[in-house]
Amino acid sequence: MEKARPLWANPLQFVFACISYAVGLGNVWRFPYLCQMYGGGSFLVPYVMMLMVEGMPLLYLELAVGQRMRQGSIGAWRTISPYLGGVGLASVVVSFFLSTYYNIINAWAFWYLFHSFQDPLPWSVCPLNDNHTGYDEECEKASSTQYFWYRKTLNISPSIQDSGHVQWEPALCLILAWLVVYLCILRGTESTGKVVYFTALLPYCVLLIYLVRGLTLHGATNGLAYMFTPKGWFSSPVPCLALQLEQLANPKAWINAATQIFFSLGLGFGSLIAFASYNEPSNDCQKHAIIVSLINSSTSVFASIVTFSIYGFKATFNYESCLNKVILLLTNSFDLEDGFLTASNLEQVKGYLESTFPDKYSEVLPQMKNCSLQSELATAVQGTGLSFIVYTEAIKNMEVSQLWSVLYFFMLLMLGIGSMLGNTAAILTPLTDNKVISSHLPKEAISGLVCLVNCVIGLVFTMEAGNYWFDIFNDYAATLSLLLIVLVETIAVCYVYGLRRFEGDLKAMTGRTLNWYWKAMWAGVSPLLIISLFVFYLSDYILTGTLQYQAWDASQGQLVTKDYPPYALAVIGLLVASSIMCIPLVALGTFIVRCLKRGDTPPVA
Repeated sequence: MEKARPLWANPLQFVFACISYAVGLGNVWRFPYLCQMYGGGSFLVPYVMMLMVEGMPLLYLELAVGQRMRQGSIGAWRTISPYLGGVGLASVVVSFFLSTYYNIINAWAFWYLFHSFQDPLPWSVCPLNDNHTGYDEECEKASSTQYFWYRKTLNISPSIQDSGHVQWEPALCLILAWLVVYLCILRGTESTGKVVYFTALLPYCVLLIYLVRGLTLHGATNGLAYMFTPKGWFSSPVPCLALQLEQLANPKAWINAATQIFFSLGLGFGSLIAFASYNEPSNDCQKHAIIVSLINSSTSVFASIVTFSIYGFKATFNYESCLNKVILLLTNSFDLEDGFLTASNLEQVKGYLESTFPDKYSEVLPQMKNCSLQSELATAVQGTGLSFIVYTEAIKNMEVSQLWSVLYFFMLLMLGIGSMLGNTAAILTPLTDNKVISSHLPKEAISGLVCLVNCVIGLVFTMEAGNYWFDIFNDYAATLSLLLIVLVETIAVCYVYGLRRFEGDLKAMTGRTLNWYWKAMWAGVSPLLIISLFVFYLSDYILTGTLQYQAWDASQGQLVTKDYPPYALAVIGLLVASSIMCIPLVALGTFIVRCLKRGDTPPVA
């Protein structure tokens, strides 16, 4: 007798699982960057529009497919058509790649969390050199936070060719991260359903605490003003409305808004299909799709307010520190009275000193830094640079910095682990649905093997060149593949399975008639939008020419641009092809097998 499919204990568990999966690190470290790059508050216009025409419809589509077919991604698409099993397999391959590199972020978060209990924080000051006669040269040329990230955490090599060896401290953190994930997924929905209450809710508690703290920091308003004011408003005579319209006319703003919605919701990975397959057939997946997408987007805006309040504090602190150094330099060089030179009269006094003592001023001039609040605010950072450099730079200057550091990296862990639950579900659900595998191995063993294989491969990212490989996986393992996967999904539902047939299935399941809006989005608007994104990214890769990466130059204390070597380009090609080629190869294999079976069928007498 076939075992009954496990179910979520209640609909709330399912919603929390989806929120925990969708609300991830991208909400914290990419959306604020996009707001900063594309006109501040005006970026919300394309973002909300893309949510309506792309995010919500495609999220609803995947949840409905999972709930209707009650299988993981491979089984669900094979049920729709035997030729579409490759779509589910492609999702599993992409999720496998994602799980392999994504958990190294949790390992880094563990590393920083453990170091957050030290006083002072280890990234707050530069270490002494070997002779104890001064500070480390690399740290002095960069900054204490950059030094701790690139040298102490990554121990990064000068290029991707210098692989180095596995570093035991990050490797242990990676093993710990995978052990935590394994314990969370050990018994499928039974254990995951309990964990998601924490991974979904605790980040909001920390963000709320950080919001209150951030808004009370000196300079927070500078960051918030920069976020919500169109780019160039401070220095441009062009009216605010014109600047907003200029940003809205920028096609890259719309493309990045669509991309952010697409990847933030986790479309195409198979995780949402896996989660929905454990629902009761009568579950209102339309309502849940709307709730999850709105919460996800609201979280992005909420996290941006928190991020820019902290960012404003950091920028203001650096700006005022720069001014104080200039004031001290001029006061000592020209024997000025203490307290005479202030930030308010600095430019006036500089003009006077330059005209009165031109020779002496020209000697001092090379030592004076050009202090600019706008330059500090305009430094656009995303990804690991925002989380492990910019945030730590701000945290080290806060009172009771250890507390804020512990809270921040605990929040990152909750976000990262929540996303990992979805990533691993996309792999495990098709495996446990497979009768051959599940009949020979218990669920705990399958979960353990998946975690073990991912962990062993993930050790590559703990090598000295590991961060360069992390960037390769992060940039190329999923983008084109997911766009193609979701495009085939929409075409499969609307034109292979049949939109009217699927509409009838939904009505039979939920008792709700499918609205014209969803049908229009699924059958026309969303596929056309995905095709546009696919063409843009494909042309962008072609026009870029030789792909490049950012390497750390210890002698300069900064990042430098280098070309990828041929073998790295080959790996990039394999990452993209290995998932995309699943779709046509499985379809071709199914066609050949069917032809052979048809040929073997004896003629009827």
